[in-house]
Amino acid sequence: MKTSSARIADLSPSASGVARPIAPRRHSAAFTLIELIVVLSMLALFVLVAQVSLFGALRRSEFNSQVQGFISIMHMAASAAAETGRRYEVIVDVADQSYLLRQITSSNLADVRDDEIIAQGQFGGNCYVSYVEFDDGDFVNDGKAKFRAGHSGWNYGGKVVFIDDGEQAHTVAVSRLTPIVELIDGDAELMKPKARDEVPSL
Repeated sequence: MKTSSARIADLSPSASGVARPIAPRRHSAAFTLIELIVVLSMLALFVLVAQVSLFGALRRSEFNSQVQGFISIMHMAASAAAETGRRYEVIVDVADQSYLLRQITSSNLADVRDDEIIAQGQFGGNCYVSYVEFDDGDFVNDGKAKFRAGHSGWNYGGKVVFIDDGEQAHTVAVSRLTPIVELIDGDAELMKPKARDEVPSL
């Protein structure tokens, strides 16, 4: 009986002298400890980056929500005053980090009655008011700043400067020439009305 060379190659002598087949080597499908540590470290890094990105997006969303809510109140005051001819006032309390919208119904402007308040809100978290400046030179950084609107528009223009949690400034600009209130990145320069001698004559 003949044995092929391939068959002979697969046989090896054992200690008893009987030839036994050599088992083929199998590659291990399992991770080594080092490979497992590397994979877990990479996964942990990806999770950390995703969390930082998500938290940053949530903080920006919270800041934008608070500032846009305040801008909506300012638009409400200007449009209501233009449509009804009544006077409205938005009071920004820098010390308390709050604001309110009221309809002025009494001659005593310093007295805010509960029945005059239409809406109010609170700043906080990653959104706070740094200061308020009016176009007549008045400056408020620890008290109440009042924006009054009548049928012809805002009595005074000005700006409300907000700071986010990244210490970046954002400006809500109010112009006495237009009812539009806009949000500008940075501490924007205040547009002040020109004096009579600065206006060119026709």
